[in-house]
Amino acid sequence: MKVLVSDKLAPEGLAILKKEKAVQVDVKTGLTPGELKKIIRDYDGLIVRSGTKVTKEIIAAAKRLKIIGRAGAGLDNVDVEAASRKGIVVMNAPGGNTISTAEHTMSMILALSRNIPQAYLSLKNELWERKKFMGVEIYGKILGIIGLGRIGVEVAKRAMSFGMKVVAHDPYLSLDKVKMLKIESVSLKELFKRADYISVHTPLTEETRHLISDKEIALMKKGVRLINCARGGIIDERALIKGLKSGRIAGCALDVFEKEPPLGSPLLKLDNVVTTPHLGASTEEAQVNVAIDIARQMGNGLMGRGIRNAVNVPTLLPEIAQILQPYVTLAEKVGSLQSQLSEGHIMRLKIEYRGDIGNYDTAPITVACVKGMLEPFMGETVNYVNACVLAKERGIGIEETKTERTENFANLISVETKTEKGELAIWGTVFGKEDLRIVKINKYYVEVHPAGYMLVIRNRDLPGIVGEIGNILGQNRINIAAMTFGREKPGGRAISVLNVDSAVPPRVLEKIKNSKNIFDAKLIKL
Repeated sequence: MKVLVSDKLAPEGLAILKKEKAVQVDVKTGLTPGELKKIIRDYDGLIVRSGTKVTKEIIAAAKRLKIIGRAGAGLDNVDVEAASRKGIVVMNAPGGNTISTAEHTMSMILALSRNIPQAYLSLKNELWERKKFMGVEIYGKILGIIGLGRIGVEVAKRAMSFGMKVVAHDPYLSLDKVKMLKIESVSLKELFKRADYISVHTPLTEETRHLISDKEIALMKKGVRLINCARGGIIDERALIKGLKSGRIAGCALDVFEKEPPLGSPLLKLDNVVTTPHLGASTEEAQVNVAIDIARQMGNGLMGRGIRNAVNVPTLLPEIAQILQPYVTLAEKVGSLQSQLSEGHIMRLKIEYRGDIGNYDTAPITVACVKGMLEPFMGETVNYVNACVLAKERGIGIEETKTERTENFANLISVETKTEKGELAIWGTVFGKEDLRIVKINKYYVEVHPAGYMLVIRNRDLPGIVGEIGNILGQNRINIAAMTFGREKPGGRAISVLNVDSAVPPRVLEKIKNSKNIFDAKLIKL
């Protein structure tokens, strides 16, 4: 087996790989995309950090590639979809840089509060400007944390040791877990209104891109301070610059940017901005940890000793993979749909297998459902290996049952979530061999193809509703690919689900919601 290491990797990681007698390790850093494309065909494994971009073109050129390993958590530089289509396992090392990133976040909070970089530069220029760099204390201030995964929790612990009060938003963290951490769980809107400091700790996904923009900044306290050591793009830089210039935002500390390096960005010219060049995981300890983790995972994977931290491959025995794989895919989509439709904190996930499917080992299907449920907010940090662990850490109970009762379907997966605001039940089945369908949402029978962008609308069952929705979408050049409807009784409450060919902008979604006969509308991405 041949493994290519295309970015700098700590010697401790290389040593682990080189101990594998059946593995040849080549270290070739600084390759251009063209150079990598030429040589990748000869390798079974590829280890990267953030420097190498593993595009679909690189993946297409690979002939023997079995595993791509990222020494770190983020997978923005790897085309996971292209790798999955080609049967290449993509794995990461999500836990090795937790402490380093948490410590860097606290460093940024303190530097921002006391104007340390600005004062340093002033004194280096032999100026003594004490009054100019008057700071603020963080003691007694409210820190709002968006995303309470490993890093968010570590930041919370350190902030509380400084005497800060922590409020947090994470739709997958149970209220019991929040109480145990002595953190107040709040809605995103309330967090924006109350926090003196806001720190983001989520992956960059469709759901979290521009999570903080003009509308959210308008809700914040005048003089709020923002920190981003997670991923560029979570904060809309255009809106951020406007908020910084207007004084609504007192300052921000950024380790990541929408475009890296951010050369020419107006952010680099503002005095109330503290910046570092993506250093969150740049400690000696973190680099050693992730190098060791990914080296062990790569060696074990190539030698057939098991796959760990794979983000795209569920574990199925070959003899039953052909039968269960469609249900694995279905369960992941149902889990994602549950996550995006549910209101409040998910406390319990109940999965019921009905029909012949219950005669098999359904554990991979359950894991796929949990992964799908967590992924819209957690992105690449959740995978088929750690999904149930992460759910347990967040206090989400997982219940699995089997029954022969099928409700007129040969096989059926029933997924029910419970939050403090209520319950949501979704049924899914597979027609033929691979035709996935959602057949029931709560009490409404439907027939939905779970793929791409979907509009889920709760409305009154009245003439003209469909035409009204179609007109709004048509006026905004959004094409409807398919639609289905379900109702409790004529003239009563109903549900409309539309598959659309492109995302529905927020302004268009608001226009649909504002119709007097529509109760709610949500855009879903599967």
